[in-house]
Amino acid sequence: MAKTLVRNNIRKLRFEQDEMTQQRLAEMVGVTRQTIVAIEKEKYSPSLEAAFKIALALKKPLDEVFYYDA
Repeated sequence: MAKTLVRNNIRKLRFEQDEMTQQRLAEMVGVTRQTIVAIEKEKYSPSLEAAFKIALALKKPLDEVFYYDA
């Protein structure tokens, strides 16, 4: 599966949030841990709703969590 052009800082931001686990983030967002893994590895672009939920869970603006690498 090809990587997406949507990049993210999720891993770094999770560790800034008291080393939040992928499982905890997944529970906060309402997705599976495997979904968080795929998004973190940039193999999957989240829906807009999921992206906003991830940003809220990480207490960061959306553009600090995700960016587009054109």
